[in-house]
Amino acid sequence: MRKLAGDVRIPAKSTVHAVLDRHGLVKRARKRRRCKAVGTPLSNAVQPNSLWCTDFKGEFKLGDGRYYYPLTVTDQASRYLLLCEALESTREQPVIEAFVRLFKERGLPVAIRSDNGLPFASPNGLYNLSKLSVWWLRLGIAIERIKPGHPQQNGRHERMHLTLKRETTRPPGVNALQQQARFDTFLSEFNEERPHEALAMRMPAELYTPSSTPYDGLPELDYPFHDRDVLVTACGRICMHRKKINISTVMAGQRLGIKEVEEGVWLVSFMHYDLGYIDLEQRTLQTIDNPFGTRLSPMS
Repeated sequence: MRKLAGDVRIPAKSTVHAVLDRHGLVKRARKRRRCKAVGTPLSNAVQPNSLWCTDFKGEFKLGDGRYYYPLTVTDQASRYLLLCEALESTREQPVIEAFVRLFKERGLPVAIRSDNGLPFASPNGLYNLSKLSVWWLRLGIAIERIKPGHPQQNGRHERMHLTLKRETTRPPGVNALQQQARFDTFLSEFNEERPHEALAMRMPAELYTPSSTPYDGLPELDYPFHDRDVLVTACGRICMHRKKINISTVMAGQRLGIKEVEEGVWLVSFMHYDLGYIDLEQRTLQTIDNPFGTRLSPMS
């Protein structure tokens, strides 16, 4: 190869790319599909703890001028009100702590149904997952989401919210302690003193029993059928062959399984869910159909 004489200016990388692109010589990376919230298939729970429903009952201002957000959880089959706790925000960590206390007291459900809002889901997360829903999955709990704009799909829970608002927040308590005392009283009355027509005039406490699945913390992740496992960094990436590939910040701290399915192409899995494929040349995760729809069937 002859050496070029004189002052030769090497064009910028972007210029080379533009020239090659104009002549159709650039292989374009597929754009990552953004998962629009569409809801999941919904189960018909007939036994206690086969499905819990959760939501925030909006926000309301207490007498001391501070805003609070009631986090509520009900058992769908028995209509038992499991939790009604006034939180200072809808941030994920206080919600996770509230669920830890609930799981220790009542055990784990088979599935949890919510809407598509934070902190239950994330519009920017992989498959609309949030750190809260990833934590539920790690515990073996399936996630169900209603369709956006269809609160009737969580109708039993919404009807309870109407009664809760009418009887505990009008007027609101002077402070958080007084308001929580009202919620505690309502929870006891709702479960133990109010017959429900849909329950053949029985009280929820007559039908509900704690789950037989105890909460023992997060189980270890194991991928015996994958080539190896990798840890997602705090910034939502994994490192493969000295290349950094973006996964999702909601997966930060989680261990994923990877398996080479063809040269340079790797299948990425979380637990028993396949997330998509990594092309090392493109350094991107190509997602597939949402794997996190419910796997429940009506229980008998």
